[in-house]
Amino acid sequence: MAAVVRKEPTNHNVDACDILSYVSEYVDKEVGNDLKSLKKLGKLIEELTENKAQLEEQVLTISSEVPKRIQNALKNAEDSKKFLSQLLEKETLLFSSINNHLLTAQPWMDDLGVSIGQIEEIERHLAYLKWISQIEELSDNIQQYLMTNNVPEAATTLVSMAQLDIKLQKSSCSHLLSFVRSTVKFWHKILKDKLTCDFEEVLTQLHWPFIGPPQPQNVGLSKIAGTPEIYSNLETLFCQLLKLQTSDELLTEPKQLPEKYSLPASPLVILPIQIMLTPLQKRFKYHFSGNRQTNVISKPEWYLTQVLMWIGNHARFLDEKIQPILDKVGSSVNARLEFSRALMMLVLEKLAADIPCLLYDDNLFCHLVDEVLLFERELQSVHGYPSTFPNCMHILSEETCFQRWLTMERKFALQKMDSMLSSDAAWVSQYKDITDVDEMKVPDCAETFMTLLLVITDRYKNLPTASRRLQFLELQKDLVDDFRIRLTQVMKEETRASLAFRYCAILNAVNYIATVLADWADNVFFLQLQQAALEVLAESKALSKLQLGQLASMESSVFDDMINLLERLKLDMLTRQVDHVFRDIKDSAKLYTKERDHLLQLEQQLCYSLFKIFWQMLVEKLDIYIYQEIILANYFNEGGAAQLQFDMTRNLFPLFSHYCKRPENYFKHIKEACIVLNLNVGSALLLKDVLQSATEEPTATAALNELGIYKLAPQDVEILLNLRTNWPNTGK
Repeated sequence: MAAVVRKEPTNHNVDACDILSYVSEYVDKEVGNDLKSLKKLGKLIEELTENKAQLEEQVLTISSEVPKRIQNALKNAEDSKKFLSQLLEKETLLFSSINNHLLTAQPWMDDLGVSIGQIEEIERHLAYLKWISQIEELSDNIQQYLMTNNVPEAATTLVSMAQLDIKLQKSSCSHLLSFVRSTVKFWHKILKDKLTCDFEEVLTQLHWPFIGPPQPQNVGLSKIAGTPEIYSNLETLFCQLLKLQTSDELLTEPKQLPEKYSLPASPLVILPIQIMLTPLQKRFKYHFSGNRQTNVISKPEWYLTQVLMWIGNHARFLDEKIQPILDKVGSSVNARLEFSRALMMLVLEKLAADIPCLLYDDNLFCHLVDEVLLFERELQSVHGYPSTFPNCMHILSEETCFQRWLTMERKFALQKMDSMLSSDAAWVSQYKDITDVDEMKVPDCAETFMTLLLVITDRYKNLPTASRRLQFLELQKDLVDDFRIRLTQVMKEETRASLAFRYCAILNAVNYIATVLADWADNVFFLQLQQAALEVLAESKALSKLQLGQLASMESSVFDDMINLLERLKLDMLTRQVDHVFRDIKDSAKLYTKERDHLLQLEQQLCYSLFKIFWQMLVEKLDIYIYQEIILANYFNEGGAAQLQFDMTRNLFPLFSHYCKRPENYFKHIKEACIVLNLNVGSALLLKDVLQSATEEPTATAALNELGIYKLAPQDVEILLNLRTNWPNTGK
């Protein structure tokens, strides 16, 4: 057998095949099968020859242009290369020239650098000498002013010198700094001593300080009011002393208590007020330090009351005589607050010294805290002392002292809770005979407990930091939880008598506490604490994003956990009462009579809001029970249906008519079942037919709504219709 080998076509063969195919298709298109069309061949050959000539011309043109472009590009490249070579040669020459110039100029540069350094050193020396000269000039001026007794100008010049001292603070010239500081100190002491002496003399003429009670002080002021010369001297000296404030702040280190007290930064008390306070400071230290009989650690009220008295005694003088001077010179200082701030430092130093001595004596420590809180309250409410200034709460916030305070608050609160729950009047309302006041029927123990929490809030609300206030808030929440547990324990003892007085009183107490806590949650103070708690929790990542979001959006409050537990207890107790009454109803033959007694009893013992919840829960339970256990479990003829409706409308529903206008609306199942069972036969047959033939639920629902039936579903109504026995005999 002969094998035929078939080769794959090359690219050349492929192109040839494509051309042949194209020509064949072109001839078929132009000539076709019509032999007469062969006449066109001559014309076609001419056209094709002409097209071929044009294409050849284009190819020749392009072939001639491409080499020219390449030649131009090569020429440009050659030119660029030549230009670059020239630049490199120039760069080499220039580099060599510069190096030679630098080598030649280096000695000149070295000599010039030395000269510049010498010039700079001379300039520094000149500047140094100018500073010294300026300081000496100011010093000479002060001396001359003092020699001519021109104290105001001397004080003004000292201000300029103090400002120079401030400008030089960043200088590394230690000797210059020492010189200017010592000069300022020298003249400051001379001027301060002179002005202080004159100022104290004027104060003595004004009978300063006013140690006696307010009445003699007012009398004294009215007598001195006729001596304008004294007040003129007071103003002059006060203003001159104010000028020394800048230098005084440079030279005086303010007294600072240890950092553990975290006192806010505060400026130095202005110099004239310092001088005015000197006699009071001496008196305070004399009476309340050392072995003086007035320095009794168990009597903090002595020095606290003394300070309050001093502030009160001098308030009018400071407002009427000193404040106008400060306003006149454009000072922002409040004279009375500045005076109070200085006296407060005496109190803080005394507290810081005394607290470690009585920290572990419960009675002394608690007495001190009570007195300090009373002092702070009066200081802020009566004398307008800002809580942002250093105050006693900073001392009480020190870690050791604060933890001790927190422990004592817890201890005494628990003792108070024991006392209030064991009292004979624990479950009796204080306002039981006053209807308007006793709306919530709050037992004494619950009201006393919430008063205790309110007092604790009042005691800690002025603490300087949110972290300390949050610790007290946790204490309050612990106390609420403890009280809830105690109420639960007492409730369990009374479970068998869930309608009795004490059980109802416990329920009223739970409801009252939950209501008050819900009100507190909207208080600005607790909202601020909620924000502070949110920031702490966000940093510690202790809550989920959802919980943080709820806190941030104020959907929840700081008391939510406690309120939820109390609400749960309230619902549990109400459910027990409802079950008790409901059980009696099922077991009792005289249903409605006994039910009325239960309702009257609970209405008297429960507060209105609780009783409303109770009777509505009871109605709901009765409605379901009677509907499911009585109505659906029996068949009804016409008389039976009428009797059921009579019992409901004349006996059951009226039991609750005292609490709402239309009690039957709360018994929806019973009410609508009675409608269905008491329909006349024709209407019942028609309704049954509609329900059975209705293919869509809206049709059936509309039919039921026309009869006043909204609660029961169509299927429920069909079941009720089947419970009727008074259908006509149809022979089926």
